Amino acid sequence: MQSERIDEKSLCKKYRTNVPRLIRGWKRGLSDMEIAQETGIDPIKLQHIKADIEMAHRRLRQTRKNSSLADQALRQRHIFFNPFT
Repeated sequence: MQSERIDEKSLCKKYRTNVPRLIRGWKRGLSDMEIAQETGIDPIKLQHIKADIEMAHRRLRQTRKNSSLADQALRQRHIFFNPFT
């Protein structure tokens, strides 16, 4: 199964910046412009980083959802075809 976290290290290499610091800033409630001024990162580059992080979160949620649905379907088939019930 895929890891349960976003690979921040690869994003740091891709964008050549400290991505965990940006994430902490967003969690503190800072706006994109405040983070851009604080870190010196171009706002457009910041939007790209944010979009990549959001996409990674969507992929993680989708894989979790698909695996849980597959588990449920497997259990339902098992119960349905059980001759002892």
